[in-house]
Amino acid sequence: MGQRTPLHGQHLALGAKIVDFGGWDMPLHYGSQVEEHHQVRRDCGVFDVSHMTVVDVHGPQALAWLQRLLANDVAHLETPGKALYSAMLNERGGVIDDLIVYLTGFGYRLVLNAGTRARDLAWMQEQAAGCAVELRERGDLAMLAIQGPHARARTGELVSSARAALIHELRPFEGMAEGDWFVARTGYTGEDGLEIMLPAAQAPDFFSELVGAGIAPIGLGARDTLRLEAGLNLYGQDMDESVSPLAANMGWTIAWDPVGRDFIGRAAVEAQRCAGGQPKLVGLLLEERGVLRAHQVVRVEGIGEGQITSGSFSPTLGKSIALARVPAATGERAEVEIRGRWLPVRVVRPNFVRHGKALI
Repeated sequence: MGQRTPLHGQHLALGAKIVDFGGWDMPLHYGSQVEEHHQVRRDCGVFDVSHMTVVDVHGPQALAWLQRLLANDVAHLETPGKALYSAMLNERGGVIDDLIVYLTGFGYRLVLNAGTRARDLAWMQEQAAGCAVELRERGDLAMLAIQGPHARARTGELVSSARAALIHELRPFEGMAEGDWFVARTGYTGEDGLEIMLPAAQAPDFFSELVGAGIAPIGLGARDTLRLEAGLNLYGQDMDESVSPLAANMGWTIAWDPVGRDFIGRAAVEAQRCAGGQPKLVGLLLEERGVLRAHQVVRVEGIGEGQITSGSFSPTLGKSIALARVPAATGERAEVEIRGRWLPVRVVRPNFVRHGKALI
């Protein structure tokens, strides 16, 4: 038996298929993964993401510490509510984790992956030694993601007038506190929506209100196909401690200026950038019948080989898609080995669907 969120009993009551995910017992689907995927694209759905790790950071040296810890620069967060996406790197330039950091009225709030929790916290505590900074893991909070084109409007009808006003006012990639709730306009689906952190004791009733209002519960299966269509990385598949952000389509998350900001891993990643030739993360579209899966070999004629990192059938496109790490010189065509056969694939930008619209 793994760890359980405050909503575990409700998932069972709704008929969820429960699977292990990073040591947590989580819902894979509630009957139809494909239908749940379409529900988010056309309307909205609610995900239990209470397994995510939330850490509050404050203290006189919080800004300087985060500028050292993260490849992106939190100094860009000039007003409370702003958020940014960043990698946390090791000295070799590998990705320890990817995360979102919010500037809040009390300091900063970090949202990290669940499966890397223990390692992340140990690394952060190690880097905090001797610094005037305090880290507080928020195990007292639950987290719900309501995602889809109607998510904000539908959620606003179920909450207090103050929270509804905040939901209406939030811009993309902002998060603000309202009472003991923290409401963010972020997500992992390629759709508009919300991620709401609230006291764990309040989560079951709010989840029930959402489901009772017709906002369908969505499991991890659809969460994965939605993020893949949006070209969003999954830690442990598309990048890890052995992978540079330059090889994971995350170069845009590195703040190189000011040049004097010596974030952990900077020297290694700068050397990689100067040397060139890093593999790149691309999208693949299979135009024949078959399913692209992680670890399948990708062959680029006259150039070399790569590998699929994430792959699945795309319910929105009706075709199989993938993210793959391939040689830097890869062009528009490649081949993938599926059950002993080499099938042609089109190489595309690593995002396939955003806001319900196909991008390829």
